[in-house]
Amino acid sequence: MVSRVLVPMDDSEMAAHALEYAIETHPDAAITVLHVVGEPSSMMGRATALALSDDPEETGREFAENVLQTAREIAEEHGISIDTKVTMGHPIRAVLNAADEYDAIVVGSHSGSLADRLIVGNVAETIVRQSPVPVTVVR
Repeated sequence: MVSRVLVPMDDSEMAAHALEYAIETHPDAAITVLHVVGEPSSMMGRATALALSDDPEETGREFAENVLQTAREIAEEHGISIDTKVTMGHPIRAVLNAADEYDAIVVGSHSGSLADRLIVGNVAETIVRQSPVPVTVVR
C-alpha cells in the first residue's frame, strides 16, 4: 500500500496533472509537493537573484510560492490537504535525495519550454531510471 507520495512540481501543466493524478490514484496517501529552486549562480535569471540575495533560502521560498499556491488550490479542489517543501539545488538530485522518505513518486512527463527541456534534459526519465521507489510518469 502506498501511504506517502512525493510529487515534484514546477509551474508546468504536466506537473499540475501529476498532482491531480496522485490525489485521485492515492486518495488515502499523505502527499508532499516538492518544488526545487535552482542553485544560486551568477549565470542565469532567478539563479542570479538567489546568488545576490542576503537570504537565498527565503528568496527561494518566495520564488516557489506561486507553484505551491497552485498545488494547494488543486488539493483544496479535491478536498484534501497536502504538505509542501521547497529545496534548493538540481531538480533530479533533490528528488532522488528525498525519494527514500516516500513509497512512490508521481512526476509530470515534462516541464517548461522546449528550450528548458533541451538545456535541462529529461528530468522524468532520469528519475525513473535512478529512483529507489516506484515512479509514475503522468502526461
